Amino acid sequence: MLGWFKKTFSSESESGEAEKAELVPAVEEVVDNTPAGVDIEETVEPKSILHEDVGVLFQRLTRKMAKTRGSLVKKVDELFLGKKVIDPELLDSLEEILIMADIGAETTMELVDDAREKLARDELSDPLVLRKTLQDKITEYLLSSDTPAELVMPEEGPFVIMVVGVNGVGKTTTIGKMASKFTRDGQKVLLVAADTFRAAAVEQLKIWGERVGVPVIAQDTGADPSAVIFDGLEYAEKRGFDVIIIDTAGRLHTKVNLMEELKKINRVIGKKIPGAPHEVMLVLDATTGQNGISQAREFSKTVEVTGLAMTKLDGTAKGGIIVNICREFDIPIRFIGIGEQVDDLRDFDPAEFAEALFYTEETQG
Repeated sequence: MLGWFKKTFSSESESGEAEKAELVPAVEEVVDNTPAGVDIEETVEPKSILHEDVGVLFQRLTRKMAKTRGSLVKKVDELFLGKKVIDPELLDSLEEILIMADIGAETTMELVDDAREKLARDELSDPLVLRKTLQDKITEYLLSSDTPAELVMPEEGPFVIMVVGVNGVGKTTTIGKMASKFTRDGQKVLLVAADTFRAAAVEQLKIWGERVGVPVIAQDTGADPSAVIFDGLEYAEKRGFDVIIIDTAGRLHTKVNLMEELKKINRVIGKKIPGAPHEVMLVLDATTGQNGISQAREFSKTVEVTGLAMTKLDGTAKGGIIVNICREFDIPIRFIGIGEQVDDLRDFDPAEFAEALFYTEETQG
């Protein structure tokens, strides 16, 4: 898979004195959780990161996606059971099943209309062929993003990720799991606790830092998030960190003032490290279903969202929302959360996801 274009990023800010006034750093608190004796290997080559064994991913997906598969594929198979021909009544029932699985109204209509067109051209002979057509079309949606799903480190300087999302989606937990993945891949990681509105958010990130063995830049509750971020970037540049993950305050996508603050944070990061943030990752809770579409749309209006992380896929029958998001937005899904364990944040592989979604013992026979 093609990675991002190589870029060289300067470590010096190009801002003038007036701009520097906006970026006055706060006094930093560093919770250093780096294990003693860990030696990070330096290299000038861009590094591909977070590639996992898709076979392992598939095995876990088939178990963890049982609820979504039950709300979609099991009902589709029950609908088709014993049917010899495809008629309008069957297609109407299929449409209802797809909508109930949170595929989305527009995506559902497109899927069913595609089936009707194929039926009219005598390209569909029986329900089993329709099932395969449905799987192929859903896979096509999942693969539709023009943006490479694989993250690639910049040639120079740290890789900066700004994580955004509404309250309660599992944003801080996702950050901790991402830090673990980067660390296992040999990267030197720093976490920045820029969610200064809630003391619990800072403490939660510190706990994750201790758990996965990475340092955390943090301030007191109520500190200016931009100042905390400035300190974190300063600290990281001086000490040669490879990856900086910035936690931002959870905010409702309907709160204009809080969304505007994201623009300021984005500017601060770009002034300190030109070209950054290299990734603006939006975390979405799969259990919210179609509300995730509204969140993705509103956050994309405020900042350029470059990647998505979908959480809680193991606990919902609404996993079909992934299909709708892939169709609606040209934003790659980077990770999916399929459990509570540290290694339950998985790289998203569209083809494997589609295969797991339609998995049955019979299809493997």
